[in-house]
Amino acid sequence: MRDAVIVDAVRTPVGKGKPGGALSGVHPVDLHAHAIRALVERTGIDPARIDDVISGAVGQIGEQSGNTARWAALAAGLPESVPAVTVDRQCGSSQQAIHFAAQGVLAGAYDIVIASGIESMSHVPIGSQAAGRDFLGPQVAARYPDGLVPQGISAELIADRWQLSREQLDEFAAESHHRAARAWQEGRFARDVVPLKAPGKDGELVQVTQDESVRPGTTTEVLAGLKPAFEADIWRERFPQLDFKVTAGNSSPINDGASAVLITSSETAARLGLKPRARLHSFAVVGDDPLFMLTGIIPATAKVLDRAGLSLSDIDAFEVNEAFASVVLAWFAETGADPAKVNVHGGATAIGHPLGASGGRLMTTLLSVLEQHEGRYGLQVMCEAGGLANATIVERL
Repeated sequence: MRDAVIVDAVRTPVGKGKPGGALSGVHPVDLHAHAIRALVERTGIDPARIDDVISGAVGQIGEQSGNTARWAALAAGLPESVPAVTVDRQCGSSQQAIHFAAQGVLAGAYDIVIASGIESMSHVPIGSQAAGRDFLGPQVAARYPDGLVPQGISAELIADRWQLSREQLDEFAAESHHRAARAWQEGRFARDVVPLKAPGKDGELVQVTQDESVRPGTTTEVLAGLKPAFEADIWRERFPQLDFKVTAGNSSPINDGASAVLITSSETAARLGLKPRARLHSFAVVGDDPLFMLTGIIPATAKVLDRAGLSLSDIDAFEVNEAFASVVLAWFAETGADPAKVNVHGGATAIGHPLGASGGRLMTTLLSVLEQHEGRYGLQVMCEAGGLANATIVERL
């Protein structure tokens, strides 16, 4: 029976997604290509053997348009014979790329695939792909006559439903920064991150080696001074129960970054002398209430554990995307997961959330956490716009 295994996974450092950010001077195609090229070089795989490149990107407009995966593959130096395709499952796009790649290997359609992701939010601002148009249409509007809401309001609704305090949100965010800073200090990301050169403020190339959004000195006291990010008259009138506690500090920032994962079968890996790091064990994707939008990680976790025949206690490490602190804290409340096993090296609140690249970034981190802490099973889950979620279980080899 065929299986699907991860040979290696890499990511770029994560930069601030705004003008002047560490990676803002790098074209998204080149940033994406850097991760793909580094993965090929590190594994030593013959690039002509790659059957496909499946890449996640959310802002598929402007410099990330035109099937950006194809151009990244060519920019990385892959042969013209290697195809590529870009997918969009919002924040879970590169996690979905991993699913598609693994499913293709399991089905026998692929032998070797790269699953990757890109988001340069300094070049392609969040939401710009809508181009100011209505992307929902009248029938969706009729189904939800009160109207849907931005993700930040969904995060507020989640905080309200699970009775999460501002202090809890800020404490969670501060801990994320402390964990990420400690992981960098201890060299925990040494295998994960492939540095690159980018134009600095004076135009000269500088080496970017670390995540730019991590703030080691973050405290709950500092975070408590930030104003709510989504408070407005329109939302106060519609949701009078909200006391507005979601801030820029207890949410993920806006970022630039790329990631890449090499997936094959154990049989192919053995034939080519490659040593896999993990087996892709089980997958799940769910839909959930698009008003609350970000709660899909709760049923997705239950679904993937059921498919795997595992329980929560079997999982040694979790990567739960920290789009907003309230999302992960609600997930804790519903699952009962041990916080000590979740986002051990910090999460997106600190490291950052380059949308289309985040699924691959989480997987890269999860593999290293399992290896460094000698765990067997890891579970990764990602909330996504529209009320979606992906969940993946891997087994360390």
